[in-house]
Amino acid sequence: MKIGIVGYKGRMGKEIKDLFEEKNHEFVWGYDKDGEYFQETPQLIIDFSLPEVFEKTEDYVKKFNVPLIIGTTGLQDEQIESLKALAKDVPVVQSYNFSIGIQLFLKMVDFLKDKIDGWDVEIIETHHRFKKDKPSGTAKMIKESLDKDVPISSLRLGNVAGDHVLYMANLGEVLSISHRALSRRAFAEGVLKSAEFVINKKNGYFTFTDVI
Repeated sequence: MKIGIVGYKGRMGKEIKDLFEEKNHEFVWGYDKDGEYFQETPQLIIDFSLPEVFEKTEDYVKKFNVPLIIGTTGLQDEQIESLKALAKDVPVVQSYNFSIGIQLFLKMVDFLKDKIDGWDVEIIETHHRFKKDKPSGTAKMIKESLDKDVPISSLRLGNVAGDHVLYMANLGEVLSISHRALSRRAFAEGVLKSAEFVINKKNGYFTFTDVI
């Protein structure tokens, strides 16, 4: 595959670029704060940048008429609606977390949510000091899976790739589910799976759950 990356100089962008090149795919286009890098037209675009860049990403996807994989967190509701409109013309994979472990986490949450009525439930998420959005998109995904108004505590510490813990407690016991990303490689692997999934699709709006 010949790939394009929005935010290719960022932490996640570099991780994705390195993994794809390791697997013999080619980085041919990129956009970052310093401007555009162009070697040739990409077959798909990957965006792990910032919500402020969303319109630029959308313009390039339309210009090249290629699939989009987007993991940008902090997107507004109207931006999600724009993605769904875009997906009528090109395939889009959108998720706030591309790790397989988080997909398993969400499956456990789905199993438990009807069995913890009357329990105290809280989410704690920890990320590196540079992450701008609070709470994380993944914490919001966990909350949505619970179908409850659950408090979320956010910590921004050091260079933590991503920790999420769901606590559930009654007066006699505490149950917790936790997931720790040891490196950004876990997310990059999910992006690669998504690229293989979406590259030959004609259009459609997908999540990482669909990919898995």
